[in-house]
Amino acid sequence: MIYHTGDDWRGCTARRLILFGMSGLGKTHVSNMLRATGQWYHYSIDYRIGTRYLGEAIDDNLKKVAMREPFLRDQFLSDSIYIKSNITFDNLAPVSHFLGKPGDPAKGGIPIEEFRRRQALFREAEVAALLDTGHFIDRAEELYGYPHFVCDTGGSICEWVAPEDPADPVLTALSARALLVWIKGSEAHTEELVRRFDRAPKPMAYQPEFLDAIWNEYLAQKGVAGTAVDPDDFIRYTYARALAHRQPRYRAMADGWGVTIRAEDVAAATTPEAFCDLVACALDTRAASS
Repeated sequence: MIYHTGDDWRGCTARRLILFGMSGLGKTHVSNMLRATGQWYHYSIDYRIGTRYLGEAIDDNLKKVAMREPFLRDQFLSDSIYIKSNITFDNLAPVSHFLGKPGDPAKGGIPIEEFRRRQALFREAEVAALLDTGHFIDRAEELYGYPHFVCDTGGSICEWVAPEDPADPVLTALSARALLVWIKGSEAHTEELVRRFDRAPKPMAYQPEFLDAIWNEYLAQKGVAGTAVDPDDFIRYTYARALAHRQPRYRAMADGWGVTIRAEDVAAATTPEAFCDLVACALDTRAASS
């Protein structure tokens, strides 16, 4: 790791962080708080995915849907309208809309084969965006003069890395340039995330093996064909299991490649200074246990 103790971190003139963990536990909140100081460059993995690596696929999907409607089709083909997603730091919904939900098209679903194809595209995009982190660290300093850097990752980072492999290409590249910080949620946080998701289920990315297993399990348990699956019911069914699947992977990433801070401590750290103190304490805790 590029910082070994709290003193290393406190005395550093170029602080570099990569935040990871379940969505909804404060990664983006912390990133925005740090960015607001004017001293931190905020690199959003999901924004990079949506604008650089999946932008064309997202827009093409919107155009494909528009072409089904004769009124829109005629205007689009005559260049009377322009169709493009509106992805911003504060609105990353076009990425999740592109991922979609598998199941009955009449209920807003897409065929499982198409869902798997989009999942594969997302995986490639997220890995590429993660590997761009070093480039943006250099860009932030050389082009814009930012002394500090924070990378806000998506919840699915743990699906594409092998934390137990000391030569994992993504984790090796990231840890060489910044400190990996796991924002760890409690059981109460998990329960709240499940309740929140149940109210408004959103598409998410899955490890291919996990998706195949959970899809087959769902079909068998519900006794339905893939084309009859209720898309929202499926992703609700999957969510808690996906969180349980990810938890040990996050832990392995933190144990082997970074540090851990608790989500409740992050929520209580209402200033950049308080958050940076949490990071220093986490480094000291790791150093004392090694």
